[in-house]
Amino acid sequence: MSDLTAFALICSLTPSPEPSSSDLMAQHILDQFAAHGVVTSSARVVDHHVAPGVRKDMGDGDEWPVLREKILAADILVLSTPIWVGHPSSLAQRVMERLDADIAETDEEGRPVMAGKVAVVAVVGNEDGAHKTVADMMQGLNDIGFSLPSQGSTYWVGEAMQAVDFKDLAQVPDAVATTTAGVVRNAQHLATLLRRENFPLE
Repeated sequence: MSDLTAFALICSLTPSPEPSSSDLMAQHILDQFAAHGVVTSSARVVDHHVAPGVRKDMGDGDEWPVLREKILAADILVLSTPIWVGHPSSLAQRVMERLDADIAETDEEGRPVMAGKVAVVAVVGNEDGAHKTVADMMQGLNDIGFSLPSQGSTYWVGEAMQAVDFKDLAQVPDAVATTTAGVVRNAQHLATLLRRENFPLE
C-alpha cells in the first residue's frame, strides 16, 4: 500500500457531465493507482475558467490557481488529452503555458517547485498523432521539472477518419490495458523513490 497521491488533469474539450474519452482513459489510470493504495482525484480543465497567460494567477476570476494547488499537492500528475488535428487539445497547450510560470518557482529548499513530482501522459483519438502528442507533452513537463518514468505514457487511437472513440469501446484492448498497468507501476515506483529522496540541491 502507499500514501502517495495522484491527480489527473483532463484536457478534454467536453464539459462535465458529458462522456469524455480523455476522462475515461484518465479514470482507468486512476483506478489502477487506487488499487495500489494511491489516493486519487481529477478535474476537467474545461470545467474551470483557465485564463490565457504565463503567470501563476492571471486575476479576474482565473481558476488556474485552484488546479495548480492540486498539482502541487500531488506526487503524481496524470495529464490526459485528446488528439485534435494531429495535436494535443488547445486546453492541454494552455495547461503547459500556465505551468511555464513554475519553471522559475522554487520550494523552501531552493529546488524547482515541481522537482520530485512524477508526470505521466495519456492520449486518446481517432486519428494519427499519439506519439507526437506524447512527445510534446512530455518535453514540456520535463522542462517544468517533472520526472518521467520509464515508458510513462499510454494511448488509444482508433481507425483514422472514423467515428469510434475510446469511450465507445466495449472493453479496453489488452495492449492498452497492459501498457496502462506498466505506466502506473513505473510511476508509483519512481514517485516512491523521489518521496524518500528528492533531487540534490548541489
